[in-house]
Amino acid sequence: MYEKELEALKKAGRFRERILYSDALDDFASNDYLGLAKRKKSFQKAVKMVEEYGTFAPRASQLVNGYHPIHRLFELEMAELNGFEEGMVVGSGFLANLALIEALVRKGDMLFLDEEYHASGQLAAKLHPEQVVTFRHNDAEDLKAKILAHPAKRRIVAVEGVYSMGGDLCEREIFNVAAETEALLIVDEAHSAGVVGENLLGIFEHYDITPNERHIKMGTLGKAYGSYGAYILASKTIISFLENRAKSVIYATAPSVFDTALAYVNMRYIQKNAKKLRKKIVQRQVIAQQESGVTCESLILPIAVPDNDFALFMQKGLMEQNYIVGAIRQPTVPHPILRVILNVEVSTDKLRHLLRLIRLNLVQ
Repeated sequence: MYEKELEALKKAGRFRERILYSDALDDFASNDYLGLAKRKKSFQKAVKMVEEYGTFAPRASQLVNGYHPIHRLFELEMAELNGFEEGMVVGSGFLANLALIEALVRKGDMLFLDEEYHASGQLAAKLHPEQVVTFRHNDAEDLKAKILAHPAKRRIVAVEGVYSMGGDLCEREIFNVAAETEALLIVDEAHSAGVVGENLLGIFEHYDITPNERHIKMGTLGKAYGSYGAYILASKTIISFLENRAKSVIYATAPSVFDTALAYVNMRYIQKNAKKLRKKIVQRQVIAQQESGVTCESLILPIAVPDNDFALFMQKGLMEQNYIVGAIRQPTVPHPILRVILNVEVSTDKLRHLLRLIRLNLVQ
């Protein structure tokens, strides 16, 4: 029924499929930035934590009886750690973005969305087609002009702490514009929490910004935290409103108890070892600069390639050298890239070798 569409994707070099990659490959592709998805001690601690309770799975939505003490423990500590009043666990980052944008944009409100905001937010924004304004990527001046040009009951700005494909940080001035215009600011910290900031808490810490009642932080647990799920941090009022209005919270089964426990264990591990992990992050950023000429402020290094076929060719060739990188193509990005993750648990020697292999093939 969809054969022609699939054939067109193949001809354009945009065909995708799920592949079971070998665990033996050196991982420069996933979002497991700190290598915690393979840390057996964390897994074992999480198992013991869950075993202390009589129920090991959520069973229902959080508003029925799927809300578990481990969920609450995680929320309380994550909120306190990041300086927010309250927290909420959510099934995934995708569902968290859907919850925030679907629920918070009400009649008379306007949403101002960075043009490179995650696909989940872009999809959720389509629920409010007349109330969404897109501004140029990371452009504070364009954001301010558009906010001033669109009077609203409430103004809501949505940005990412670190952008998932470019690896660039949200500009500090964006926070200033949101404050000046009294806008709610949603910050998707999926790729910044656990990666930037002195204690690896994310973009708020990186810029030394104390959260207030207009700030909302959303993050995922399937990246630096080495697990699965997501969280939202905000004022008590906003969290309560989401409990009452966010359909992806109200009508979804509560997040996995074990995955929340694993994220909790890894959260504490990161805080205890932040200095050591930060040193590893900086080492890899320096190597990226030396070998590619690109200043990397996160752990995402995008490398432009000529076309989709070449991206796939490079990915396959690097796998033969025991490395896995992301071959990212349209529509995720306008132009194809190799997305190299500077995974802190893969040696610096291997990172250098990988980047030199890529550079050699691009020069040829």
